Order: sequence, then C-alpha cells, then structure tokens
Amino acid sequence: ATSADPIFPCLMIFFSYLSDGPGNYKYKTKCTWLIEGQPNSILRLRFEHFATECSWDHLYVYDGDSIYSPILAAFRYSPGNCCPNNDRPETILIFAAPPVIFLVALISLCLSALPRLNMCPNNCSDRGECRVGNSSDSVQCECEVGWKGEACDVPYCSSDCGSPLRGRCDSAAKRCQCKPGWQGLDCSITVPANVSFWTREEYSGHGLVRASHKAVVHEDVMWVIGGHMFNYTHYQMVTAFNISSQSWMSLNRSVNSVTGRYGHSLSLHEDQIYMYGGKIDSTGNVTSELWVFHTWNQSWVLLNPRAKEQYAVVGHSAHTVQLHPDRSEPVILVVFGHCPLYGYISQVQQYNIVKNTWSVLETRGALVQGGYGHSSVYDPQTRSIYIHGGYKAFSANKYGLAGDLYRYDVDKRMWLILRDSGFFRYLHTAVIVDGNMLVFGGNTHNDTSMSHGAKCFSSDFITYSIACDEWIVLPHPDLHHDVNRFGHSAVYHNGVMYVYGGFNSLMLSDVLRFTPASCAAFSEQLECVTAVPGVKCVWNSTTSTCMSWDTAAPHDTESLRNTCSPRGGKFLFQINSVLFELSMHQRIKKIIICTKMSGSTSIFNIIITLTTQKKVQFVLKEMHNRSLQSKAVITPWVGLRKINVSYWCWEDMSPFTNSTLQWLPGEPSDAGFCGFLAEPTFNGLKAATCVNSVNGSLCERPTNHSVKQCRTPCALRSSCSECTSGSSECMWCSNTRQCVDSNAYVASFPYGQCMEWYTMNSCPPENCSGYKTCGHCLDQPGCGWCTDPSNTGRGQCIEGSYRGPIQTLFHAPSSSGPSLIPAPQPMLNVSLCPLEGSYNWSFIQCPACQCNGHSSCVNESVCERCEDLTTGKQCESCISGYYGDPTNGGSCQSCKCNGHASMCNSNNGKCFCTTKGIKGDRCHLCEVENRYQGNPLKGTCYYTLLIDYQFTFSLSQEDDRYYTAINFVATPDEQNRDLDMFINASKNFNLNITWATSFAAAGTQAGEEIPIVSRSNIKEFKDSFSNEKFDFRSNANITFYVYVSNFTWPVKIQIAFSQHSNFMDLVQFFVTFFSCFLSLLLVAAVVWKIKQSCWASRRREVSAVAFPLLPSVPKPIALEPCFGNKAAVLSIFVRLPRGPGGIPPPGQSGLAVASALVDVSQQMCLGYKEKSGGLRSRKQQPLAQPATCI
Repeated sequence: ATSADPIFPCLMIFFSYLSDGPGNYKYKTKCTWLIEGQPNSILRLRFEHFATECSWDHLYVYDGDSIYSPILAAFRYSPGNCCPNNDRPETILIFAAPPVIFLVALISLCLSALPRLNMCPNNCSDRGECRVGNSSDSVQCECEVGWKGEACDVPYCSSDCGSPLRGRCDSAAKRCQCKPGWQGLDCSITVPANVSFWTREEYSGHGLVRASHKAVVHEDVMWVIGGHMFNYTHYQMVTAFNISSQSWMSLNRSVNSVTGRYGHSLSLHEDQIYMYGGKIDSTGNVTSELWVFHTWNQSWVLLNPRAKEQYAVVGHSAHTVQLHPDRSEPVILVVFGHCPLYGYISQVQQYNIVKNTWSVLETRGALVQGGYGHSSVYDPQTRSIYIHGGYKAFSANKYGLAGDLYRYDVDKRMWLILRDSGFFRYLHTAVIVDGNMLVFGGNTHNDTSMSHGAKCFSSDFITYSIACDEWIVLPHPDLHHDVNRFGHSAVYHNGVMYVYGGFNSLMLSDVLRFTPASCAAFSEQLECVTAVPGVKCVWNSTTSTCMSWDTAAPHDTESLRNTCSPRGGKFLFQINSVLFELSMHQRIKKIIICTKMSGSTSIFNIIITLTTQKKVQFVLKEMHNRSLQSKAVITPWVGLRKINVSYWCWEDMSPFTNSTLQWLPGEPSDAGFCGFLAEPTFNGLKAATCVNSVNGSLCERPTNHSVKQCRTPCALRSSCSECTSGSSECMWCSNTRQCVDSNAYVASFPYGQCMEWYTMNSCPPENCSGYKTCGHCLDQPGCGWCTDPSNTGRGQCIEGSYRGPIQTLFHAPSSSGPSLIPAPQPMLNVSLCPLEGSYNWSFIQCPACQCNGHSSCVNESVCERCEDLTTGKQCESCISGYYGDPTNGGSCQSCKCNGHASMCNSNNGKCFCTTKGIKGDRCHLCEVENRYQGNPLKGTCYYTLLIDYQFTFSLSQEDDRYYTAINFVATPDEQNRDLDMFINASKNFNLNITWATSFAAAGTQAGEEIPIVSRSNIKEFKDSFSNEKFDFRSNANITFYVYVSNFTWPVKIQIAFSQHSNFMDLVQFFVTFFSCFLSLLLVAAVVWKIKQSCWASRRREVSAVAFPLLPSVPKPIALEPCFGNKAAVLSIFVRLPRGPGGIPPPGQSGLAVASALVDVSQQMCLGYKEKSGGLRSRKQQPLAQPATCI
C-alpha cells in the first residue's frame, strides 16, 4: 500500500511484505493494514526497514480488527536514514489465537515489514528445527543442546558450568546450578564477586508487564506499584517480588483499590510506602494525591495533609530523609517533575511525615532547571540527592533531553551543578552503590525527522563517582537478548541491582540483575583502590582490608580521592581554543568560576547559561562579591551553546529585538553564542557570537515592551478549537481529547498514547459522524461507512471495525479490583447498520457508487445526472451561484450578496463582490478606510474624487479578479467655473454619468439622479460640464456620479475632475504682483538698514580700540591733498640715528622730513576735526578731505 492508499487489502497468504509506499517521510502520513490469519496459527512480524520520530510517531498493533481492540505494541525505531544498508530492527512480534485478526495503524518515516504465518522466528537461528507444537497446530523451535529461547539464540550451561568443581547443568531448567562459593551464568565468578556481571530472568503471569512504575525494597521484598500498560484487563496496582525466593508473591485484592497511575513517586518510611502524584491513565489528569501503603496488612490510606503551596507533578522523584541526626523529623523530598498548569517544576517540595504538612522549600546555590523523567539517588554519606538528566524546556520554544547532574544538599538546602555526563536521556534509572551512582537505560533520542544516531531505547550503563567527580562508561549487558528500554525501575539490595519492566515498543516484565564486584573480594591494596570500573573501594591500612565507600571512615576516603584520575578533582574543557581549568574547590561555590590558564591567576571568566533577568542579577551579584575577594577583573559571558537563538525569548515572552543572530555554517556549533551580562534594568541581557565577542550581533531586550497577560494554561482548554487557536503553544490530542503544552508533548504521552495531534487551527471532527464522505471516513483507522439502500452513495460514518459498527463500553466503578480503570471494550452492534435493511458496511474500500445522494448510479459507479443544484463527478459541489455542502445528501442554497455578486464560495457562501469598494461576506459594507462611501444595502459604494487631482486604479491582484465595476463621485469646488472630466482605461468599458443636487453618505436618495452620458465599449472619454448649464451657484451641493462597468480583469483605470479659469483676472493679477513687489522692496530696505547698523557698530569698535594709541602717533607737519580728495601726501619729522653721546655724526643731520601717500577717504582724525572747525564758516572750502587718519 502506498501513502495514498490508506487501507491495504486483506492478506490471506502465509507471508508477504507490507510497505508504506515509495519515498520517505511525509507530514502526517497514515497507513493502515488489516491482516487475517488462519485458525490455530501464529503470526510473526519481522521488520526489514523501519524508522519513526521516536517520541512522536508509532506503529500500533492491535489484537483485533479495530483500534478499539486491546493494543499489543507501539513500535518506534530510529536507525538513521531508511535504506537497505542500515541495521534492521530484528524485533519479532508473536501472536497466537484461533482465529487472529490484526489492525495496524502507522505514522512513520519508512516501513517495510514481513508478516509470516506459522513460521519459526529467524529460522531457529540454524540451531534447531521448526516443528508443530503438541497442543496446537502452531509451530515452535526445538533447539539443540546448549541453546534455548524462542529462536534458539540464548546459550545455557556454557563450559558445562565448570563441572564438577564449580557447578552442574540442570537440563530440565536449562541453567547452571552453582556450588557454594560460585555464581554467574556459567558458575565462573567467585562469591564475593571479583568482577561485575548481568543475568536476566523472564516471568510469565497476568498483570506483570508495565512501564513508568516505581519500586522499593522492604524486608527482602521488592514492592512494585502502579505503571502504564496497554491492556488493563488483568491490571495489578501492586505486585511484590520476593528477592529471596526469586518469585512473585500473591497479594490481597485490596491492593488494587487505588486508581491506576504512572509517573508517580515512591518513598519508604519504616513499613509504609508513600505514593505521590503521577498521571491517572483513566482520566489523563495529573494528581496531587498522597497515598500511604501499609505493607504489613496490604492496605491503602489516602492522606489529606495541610498545604500552603503544592504542585501536582508527574515524572518526578522522591526520597525519605531525616532532617535531624536523632531521626526526629522524617520528611519526603519531592524533586522536579512536570505540572500541566505550571510547566516543568524546578522547586523541591517537602512533606513532613510527623506534621502532615506540605511546603515548597526556599533553596540556595546554583540555579537549576527542573525536568521530567530524570533519575535521582540519595547518598547518606554526603547527605545529598543527586539528580541526572531528564526532559526539560530550555526556553519557550526549545525543549529536549538533558545530561546535566545536580547535587542537592538536604541540610543546607543548597544546589550545586556537577559535571555533565554527556549522555542525554530521560525515563532512565539510577541507584547508589558504594559511592557510585549507577545509571541504566532510558530514552536517548533527541532528534526528529533527521536522526543523528540516538536510539529510542537504550541499554547504556554509566556510573558517576561521587568521590572523584567523574563519569565512567560501563559495558553494555551481554545477555544474548535485547535489553534496551526506558520507563523501567531499578532498586539495589544485598549487593545486587534489580531492573524491572519498562518499554521497548512492547511492555516488559523481565527482571535484569546486575551484581557489581565486591570490595571484599580484593586482598591487595593495589587491587582494592583500582578495582573494576564502576566500583570504588577504600583500603584500610589499619586492618589491611578492602572496604566499600559506604563503610570507610572519613579519613580513609581521602586515600580514595588520591587515586582519582587527573580529570577527577580538576578537569579540563575547551572553549573557543582557550583552555580553562575548573577545580573542585571552586565548584563548591554557588556559581562556577573558571580560571584562565594564561600564566595569570587573577583573571576570571564565568561561563553559565542564562535566560532570565533573575539569573542575570544573581550572577552579577556573585561576580561582584568574587571580584572584591580576588581583586580581579571579572568578565561575564553567557553561553548559549547548541541552542538556536531564534528560539530564545524573555521571561515575559517578549522576543529578542535583533533576529540577525544566527549559527555559523555547520550548526550546531560548539562555539555557539555568548552573551555579555549588563544590568537588566537598563539594557537587559545582550548576546553576541563567541567567535567575535566585540563586534558580534546583539540581542537586546525592548525597553518599552509591555508584559503580556497571562494566558489560559493548555491543560485547562477543553476543546480543540480553544486549544489550537491563536498560537502554536498548545497541542491537541484527538483520541485522548487532551490539550497539552507543545514543550510537554513528549512528557504527556511517553508511550504513544496520542495517536494524532493537531496545532494552529487545524481541528478534526470530534467523532466519526463528522466525516461526510466515505473517503474521508475510511481515512480514519477507527471509522467505517454504512451505505443506505438508496443506491446514491449516501451513508453515515460510524465508529467501527472490520466486522461492523461497534460501541465502546466502560467498566462501572467498583471498590474491588482493577475495574476502577475504564477499559474500552469493542462490542459489535449491527443494528447501527442492519444488513437486513439493505444497508452495506464498508471498512476497507468505499462502495463504487458515490453520488452523495443527488443521483443514482449507472454501471455501478457513474452518476447519471446530478440534481439538487449540484455538479461534479460525484455530485460533490454546488453549481455556480449556490453554496453549501452537498456531500452525503447535503443541500445547496443561493448566494446572498445584496445584488452585488453573482458568485460566492461554494463552501461557506462568501460573496465575490463585483464592484470595487464593496466588501463583506454578503457584500454589505463599503471600504470606508479607502475613501469609499455609500450604502450597498440600498445602493452602491462610490470612491470620492478630489478636484484637480488624477487618480489611477490598478486592478491586477488576484483578489481583484471578480471586479467588473467601479463607481466615483465628485463635487465641484468652485461655483463659477466649469467642471472638466477625463477617464481612460487599458481595456474597454461601459460608462454612465449622472448628476444630482446632493449626495447622501448613508446611501439614501437625497435627489433624483439625472443621466448625462452613456457610452459602451470605450477606452477613453472627455467632457466638460458648464457651471451655468448645471447652475453651480444655486446647487451648492451638486454631485456628479460616474459608473464604470463591464470591464475585465486585469485593468488599469485613470480618472480626473478639474476646474480651470476661462479668462485672466487683471485686477487680481496686478494686486498680487504689486503686493509681492512691495513686499520684496520692504525686505530689501530692512536688510540694508541692518547692514548699515552693523557697519557703524564695527567702526565704533575700531575707534574705541585705536583712540588710546593716538597720542603716540606722530603728528603730520604737512598734508597735500591729491585730486578727488581721496588721497594725500603726508609729511612728518623723523629723528635720525645718533652717536654714543647723543650727537649726530659730523656732517650729518639729526632730523629728516619723511613723506608718504595716505588714504583720506574713510575717516577723519579727531585732532584735525578741532583744527578745521573754524574753516567751516568760510565761503571757500578747501578741496582736500577735511581730515586724515594715520
């Protein structure tokens, strides 16, 4: 079947191939297959090629003929690109029932599977023969000696169990029976163990398979509570595994009196197990209930503690600790988790067992980020909780896995950030063993459609040494079996770690046992301190014994630290080609201080990931304190490594103002981005590229940004339309009818509970009856089509299966047993589509006749004649001028456009208005914002033209294709001038011009319109309307109407109205001319007067400076004016040089007369004015200038 064929025909063969068709991933591709087997047969499904987006898309397998049947598996794989050379998922799925029918629904990247009937798995691995079983006609492998398993792929009794010294082979049980002092699969490991090893046991029984459960050990019993499973028919809320006898115990029915849940937490105090939070499967709600389970009588009690502040969380962890050394105040600390209302929780909640109260603690130290599905352990030696990994939201639109490690000091209530493991994962487990934190499994896939190799299920085994602050990768379990999983539980008891259950596309019920090497097995000091990876031992020099970290004295642990690798106490990391050293002593501080290795120890840099103002303020404060202590200059930078900055925003959801900050080619880059920390109240957080920290792009917080109002939490939105309207912050799951945060989809549906999701105004019908055509109906895996007897293709979409319509029933609530959980069970109800009434049920292919009830069929599939105003090959559309949904017997009705359109949208009836300026779904409004006025309900809309302006209308856009008319209105500005009019267009049009005494903006008839011009099929028109003929003076509100119609799209129209004078008004001309001339003359006179005043002022200033110097100026003895009195020859006495005695040399004179030509036209000396005052009364004035200035 291809992606275009949603249902693959029923296969009734012994083996075949299933495929999703050619090509790879398409958005929301859905395929379904129905496979029918033979009675008393086994069907095996082998994947040849398979890839999905791990947490988003699944291949669902149901034990029945519909999605309402019990689900058996939800497959997901991510092997990389889907090509033949990739490693194939060798998962083989086995089903057995007589007869067996399966429905498979798929949303994937690529698929190629091989279903086989009555064939042994993997051909028994060539280590056995495929034979028919004794109890049925099904086949099974009969393995050779030394091999067991469904495919004869698991060895047993290797090396004959070391017989006869170490053990013997139990052929009936197919396992080794080791003698005292020996252990292991082949009895080759001593007791105590000097090496670490794994074993696996699989147990059969109803209600054992589960995931996201929790387990605690009390008195050699592993209590397993809650968990998610596909089929709740045999659900057991509480199960117990006896560690001593290695068997499951029988419990009272009262243990199942609590509604099932998963993702909760368990904490043990004395003989009571406290269960908090979790997600209830039956409702999909996250609860804040606190239950206590009494192990001595196997009963539940619901507590009602007092709480000022409390979060209902899922995917959290909890630990019981004693706050005082005398154990007088036991409390339960609940760490992190996800709350549907408040998102990912970063706080620590505390329940006081004695006081029966809840509180949210105020913590100190580093700023940590909470998440979902992390692992945590409590170390009594350091009295700290260590938290690793989880699924987190790094910003509003960026979320994914984490590999960080936090330490919470329960006494100081202080957070510390320890070394990142580099292994990103969630829904994994961790236990504390001799000072080591052992981490196993989890979901490591952090990709989407493009895989980079991360697996959906992991069997990674890593350990963190608390003493050495180092991570070590341990070998994967070598058990000849696929042990990859997530959502499992892990406990540690009597030197063994027990891993139970989990999910790897199937729900698991096996038990993995990891036995680490024991420190007591080492007798030499070198062997003790350098034990096997993952085991930290301490050598006691006093007793010469090797001791575990837990039992060592405090002074002995110092010797353990001395054996740590050089990267333990101090480790190095590279940032932008600069080497930094981070010391354990510095990390004890509230923040991480990095010392630059450049020969100077007084220069510090802080590398921390920050996003909010609160974090910026915290780091700035710590930097200030640090700089005062070290007297050094501290440069703060914010690392945004491996996070696309386009996803970042501020705490109040305001975006970065600069969107030019981008990754370098080959993203994601380890160099990433750095941000310079500035005071948030002024500049906010700025980000610059690490490569160029000076000239890099900046992201600055808007200073005038107003904080957005709080939105309704996604969890409180009850419908798809409410959930997906407005933005992509919420997602709607159609089959669970839940609205979740986009960054919490993975945390909300970790096991594929959501089959299909929707965002951004894309909502499906609420049920099958919302699908009106058979094709759309059968595209949905849970719907079938019931055709009525009319032979017109009319029918009804109903929830159903391959056999017919079904109804889903629910168990009634009860006080006993797992019936508290509503388990949908399909029930065939043929009365919904009775075959005796000539109705026909279709589940795989639609009937040939599909005329939607508007025509009968000829030749079984051809619509004879579409009636009821319908058209189309299957009478699926309304004819032109009508709208509606004629599918499945629907009706059509005429377009209601108030006479302004002849066509409308055939689906919603929105009119395609034919007159420019008219808008609205019913063409009932004018585009007032674009200068159109009028009333289309009683008339039409007009564009108001201005006189003496030319207007151009270009109707060339796709939205203009239905326009065939446009109307204009103009009113003369001058009453004594004629009105000229001009119009042209790029295509032919019809023109009608009328006039009226006035225009009413509301569209009412204020005056009868009188026709003036009527033209057809023209491109251009000019005319002039006389003010005397139309009496502009008497009709002050006279209005001209222009109707342009019958043009075709696209078109360009130009129109103008103008009023010009017929003769020159001389009086007005001369008045204007002389007014302008006199104005210019007045301005020139004022400017000249100002210039003269400036010159006079300048002369006075010069005179005032020169007047004190006049006494030292030589006085002339003669002044001989030249012609014109503008120059003169001035003569003065000059004293010549003299000898030493003041007497001129013999034969020389002591005085001389000197003459010079001077300018006498500008000014007059004051002394000469006084001398020449008496000459002014004479009749004969001298021709020379009256005075001269020297």
